[in-house]
Amino acid sequence: MSGETVDVRVLRLPHGADLPLPAYQSALAAGLDLLAAVPAQAPVTIAPAGRAMIPTGIAIALPPGSEGQIRPRSGLAARHGITVLNTPGTVDADYRGEVQVILINHGAEPFVVSRGMRVAQLVIARVTRAALIEVDNLDATARAAGGIGSTGMS
Repeated sequence: MSGETVDVRVLRLPHGADLPLPAYQSALAAGLDLLAAVPAQAPVTIAPAGRAMIPTGIAIALPPGSEGQIRPRSGLAARHGITVLNTPGTVDADYRGEVQVILINHGAEPFVVSRGMRVAQLVIARVTRAALIEVDNLDATARAAGGIGSTGMS
């Protein structure tokens, strides 16, 4: 089974001109790894419980009907407690600014983000838009209004 391929136009910004474009790291990877376009002489240190906006040095033009999902890298999360704060972050198809990643440090030690480091992954996904239809009541279900944790309770 192979996935669908879509064309995504990429603009390298001046501060990311020398960095490679995001790339898939294996043949069947779902996400393109995003690189940190922080200055080489000014890496970003994220303190424990701190967060930082990390530039990627690229802007993208996604096709209509798609979105970019910015997700954590599992290795950074497992080894250092580094994750994407608003996971998944969303890049809308009509956004043309720089793709940036909000990282948070859940680890016990400061974490240094250096130039070219793979900091997150970008997954391109289809989007279904909703047409909201206001009604006077909703159809009944066995769950009804049972909220968080209501399924599986005896």
